[in-house]
Amino acid sequence: MVNTEEFIIRLEKILSFYNLSASSFADKIGVQRSSISHLLTGRNKPSLEFVMKVVKAYPEVDLYWLLNGKGSFPSKKISSSSTPISSPHQGKIKSPDRAIAKIIILYEDGSFEPFEPNNKPAN
Repeated sequence: MVNTEEFIIRLEKILSFYNLSASSFADKIGVQRSSISHLLTGRNKPSLEFVMKVVKAYPEVDLYWLLNGKGSFPSKKISSSSTPISSPHQGKIKSPDRAIAKIIILYEDGSFEPFEPNNKPAN
């Protein structure tokens, strides 16, 4: 059984980690804003559906950590460091008439970073 008070602390840690308000978090995981409010105040207990939506939207959140505090957050399965992209076309990617100058990499958490094929990645 999930300890609601400890679950609330872990949920607040997620909000803080991503610098999210309760309403933006609700929008991101696809639940009503009042659901988050009711969870944070202890009025309601988290449903399995709610927990699974959090884990799906935020892969860094370990299911067992969220439910019972075992494990770590953010989980080690996703690294915050970027990995250089390698390609057999390294610096030679072209469209029919033009060379590509920049590619934008979009992450599920809403962040992004540019990749410029003609420049070497920073170490």
